[in-house]
Amino acid sequence: MTSSADLLSDRPGPGILLLRLNRPERRNALATPLLQAVADALDRAGGDPDVRVVVVTGGERVFAAGADIDELAASTSCDPIASPRFDAWRRIRSFPKPLLAAVDGWCLGAGAELMMCCDIVVAGVSARFGQPETNLGIIPGAGGTATLTRLVGRALAMRMVLTGEPIDAHEACRSGLISEVTADGDTLARTLDLAALIAARSPTALREAKASIRDYSELTEDEHLLHERRRFVSLLDSSDKSEGIAAFREKRPAVWALEA
Repeated sequence: MTSSADLLSDRPGPGILLLRLNRPERRNALATPLLQAVADALDRAGGDPDVRVVVVTGGERVFAAGADIDELAASTSCDPIASPRFDAWRRIRSFPKPLLAAVDGWCLGAGAELMMCCDIVVAGVSARFGQPETNLGIIPGAGGTATLTRLVGRALAMRMVLTGEPIDAHEACRSGLISEVTADGDTLARTLDLAALIAARSPTALREAKASIRDYSELTEDEHLLHERRRFVSLLDSSDKSEGIAAFREKRPAVWALEA
């Protein structure tokens, strides 16, 4: 395991990178340096052919409880929109490989916004999700209105943001905010099992599949179907397609080409 103090990095299995938020004294508050460290780690993982899936997690009681309150208190309306923090969020959202989250405990504010950047989210049954920013006289600033509404719909997004009240793991799963609920204590193990399953699949296909699914919020259905077809056709002459077909016919595990 390597450490950059507030962000721990490990390789728990073939093709898997595990990133652990590590500011327990601040409830894993996502200060800009920590957010940048996450973005930097994902940038490196994006160019590393040995990394096929990344898992992000926090602590047993807190995934991340929001932005850093001291940093927030010092911020003013003179802060630029295109700030280092804004750039870090952009880089995290644009990570092209599968990104999973294992969430235990509180997942609030910027923590929930980081969780929403992930493709698959597994949460412990005691996890709680919320956007409490209106109680601080501000609104969510990194997806807590834009992304949240696309994931759970207008009615629940309005309730979560306007009241600031958190929802539990089961409601989060029913609404589409997260993918799966597990017993407390099993969250990371279950997420790593999913990561291992994904890491065994074609890295080229995973990248194109993720990109195509994410097109849903930007394209009409007709446009999306056309883009999906283009991605499908672009893979028909790939080495991964040839290997996948051969492995299926020969009843053996596929050996995929390295792809960053």
